[in-house]
Amino acid sequence: MIQQLKIFFLNSLSCKREAQMPTTSEGLLQNRRLGTVLLLLGMACFFIQCARNDIENSGDPSFETYFRADSTYIGISTVAEKLDVPWEITWGPNGWIWMTEHGGTVSKIDPTSGQRKKMLKLQNVYEGTTPGLLGMVVHPNQERFPYLFLVYNSKKEGGTIYWNVDRYKIGADTLRDRKNLLKIKGGDGRQGSRIRISPKGKLIVANGVGFSNSQDVDLLAGKILRLNIDGSIPEDNPFPDSPVWAWGFKNQQGLTFGKDSILYASDHGMATDDEVSIIKKGRNHGWPTVEGYCDKPKEKAFCADSSVVEPIKAWSPTIAPSGLAYYGYDNIPEWQHSLLLTTLRNVSLHVLSLDKSGRTVEKEMVYLSDKYGRLRDVTISPEGDVYISTSNRDWKHNSEEEWPKPNDDRILRLSGIQDSSSLKGVPPIKQVATYASTMMKRLSNSKGGRIYKKRCVSCHQPDGKGIRGSFPSLEGDKHIPKARLISIVLEGKDSEEYTEKMPAFRSLSDQKVARVLTFIRSHFSNRGSKITEEQVKVIRDSISVKHDK
Repeated sequence: MIQQLKIFFLNSLSCKREAQMPTTSEGLLQNRRLGTVLLLLGMACFFIQCARNDIENSGDPSFETYFRADSTYIGISTVAEKLDVPWEITWGPNGWIWMTEHGGTVSKIDPTSGQRKKMLKLQNVYEGTTPGLLGMVVHPNQERFPYLFLVYNSKKEGGTIYWNVDRYKIGADTLRDRKNLLKIKGGDGRQGSRIRISPKGKLIVANGVGFSNSQDVDLLAGKILRLNIDGSIPEDNPFPDSPVWAWGFKNQQGLTFGKDSILYASDHGMATDDEVSIIKKGRNHGWPTVEGYCDKPKEKAFCADSSVVEPIKAWSPTIAPSGLAYYGYDNIPEWQHSLLLTTLRNVSLHVLSLDKSGRTVEKEMVYLSDKYGRLRDVTISPEGDVYISTSNRDWKHNSEEEWPKPNDDRILRLSGIQDSSSLKGVPPIKQVATYASTMMKRLSNSKGGRIYKKRCVSCHQPDGKGIRGSFPSLEGDKHIPKARLISIVLEGKDSEEYTEKMPAFRSLSDQKVARVLTFIRSHFSNRGSKITEEQVKVIRDSISVKHDK
């Protein structure tokens, strides 16, 4: 700027020297006027140029931050905020994002202006920690089938919770002509549910109420279901008069079709082995007998006998996988032919690059770690922009974590940028260590802490304080008799006070059980004495004798 000022004044002086110098008073007055005009014009040009330079250096004001995926810059902007847990986001008619909110509202949002129009408010939705209004799909052929489909929970007097699939007809700014297509008994625990339209025009519904009934094909919990859009059962389903398409699932929160009509699903494990799998007609996916790959002796025998489909990717410790979308665009070339997976516990976006066949994960990249909190769903625009919804207002953490933020929950847009000049002045993402991530690092400082991190942290949290109404706090476990504490770990536990069941960890060795319980009894404000391998063995033997009887 200083250099530009020097040039401006030198030019002004040069103009004055080259002008004829009049000798009369009138000529002197004209000369002064001319000089003033030249000065004002020069200053105007100077400030216009400065403003132009500022505009050129300010970047695109819509981007709040950005990161890089190899050579492509990805800008992030907020489409909508202060939402009530946007559980499903999907692309709908007229280029709007359609959204379900956990409490029972269906809305559509203009992704350009952020304008929001409420389409429906369910009056009978039952909202718990996990139950509520969940999955949604808009039929892609609106001219022939102007429908929208919802999955949600309702509750009857007396306490019975139901899991419903409803169809609505889409009006201008409303949903009408409700038709219930399916209604079965649900539950108060985790029951992630997604719904999609197959390339053949069938409804594909993931029922995530599969804690213990996933292997019973006569029951619909823990299954992938296939229906006609009027709710009837297709004749080519694997079981006559049954909507069951595949079985052996626990809690599916992601469902998407990829290249060549391959159907992918994400599924939660208990404390290990979250999965992404390819769903196949009439096949068993193993839960609860098999967790993750068929790699343990009992699992191998069951897999061989039951023709179990192994996942294409599994994670231990758990990451709580949720929304899943296939990315087949060149907007972000590095993500071409990949699965985009949002995660809750791992608070990040996973990009799973597929091989040419789409049946093998070749590479995994992780983005947005600890930046926006829990990520619930992901959808992709026809132009290849990626939209992500956060989920920070559903599970109320008891620890000192920074979520939810005042503007949560949000829908974010991720846009590929080939010209980085549009990012001038835009700050890049800074990964800030949160309270939770700091606690996670501390858990790695001992053998017992590492077992806790792998097996327990997803439910009881890094600080051991659990999740109110779902998982108990571990503070005070030093007061529980050692034999009772060991028995809970080996046998599991049901509780009327908490919605989630404690699984059995009999597969852990006596040494590992002793280590993790000693860790728990000496941390989280506990100051209890050590538990030994011999004490664990005594309780394990007594449990074996009890079961033998």
